[in-house]
Amino acid sequence: MEIRPSSQQVIPPVVINLLIINGLFFIATELVGPALPFNPNWLAMFYFESPNFRVWQIITHMFMHAGFAHIFFNMFALWMFGSILERRFGPKRFLNYYLLSGLGAAACHQLVQYVEFRSGNFDVLQIPTVGASGAVYGLLFAFGYLFPNALLYLYFAIPVKAKYVVAGLALIGLFAGFSNTPGDNVAHFAHIGGMLAGFVILKSWRISYNSG
Repeated sequence: MEIRPSSQQVIPPVVINLLIINGLFFIATELVGPALPFNPNWLAMFYFESPNFRVWQIITHMFMHAGFAHIFFNMFALWMFGSILERRFGPKRFLNYYLLSGLGAAACHQLVQYVEFRSGNFDVLQIPTVGASGAVYGLLFAFGYLFPNALLYLYFAIPVKAKYVVAGLALIGLFAGFSNTPGDNVAHFAHIGGMLAGFVILKSWRISYNSG
């Protein structure tokens, strides 16, 4: 099985609606700026002990992005891998998987922030988190789990089996998360959380992988 961007001809309904919603959130945020209801401080996710935290942020942060490159790469991955997975799972189960992966990513990120806050890093109270990356990493994990030997073309040229791509991304995320490099504003443990949530979901559903 070989996966290239051109292999996806028709976008299934849940994926296309997620693309539209993310796009609308991005455009509205860019146009409206700090005004309500698209004030980033209302829709981005803050640490749960922050005065800026609101319960709906656990969901809304998944539809917010920090710039064009951020939303482009997330939506590209959603389109590419989500289309295949929605056909495999069906619309309802796919949507559940996507949202639960995002929630798992949020929970993991909140846990890391809890440890940091208790260790004396009070900056976490003011740091918002945005992006669909946690849910997207859940999709990447599911694809690598279900189609481990499928070829993904890195840079549209280099063929690598999906299982190695997923393992590589997980290792890079762990290394970057523990490195805690100054100026690195990526929520690496949220990515890992999305993968872990995906693993738990697939195991609970008892979905087997495809050897092809």
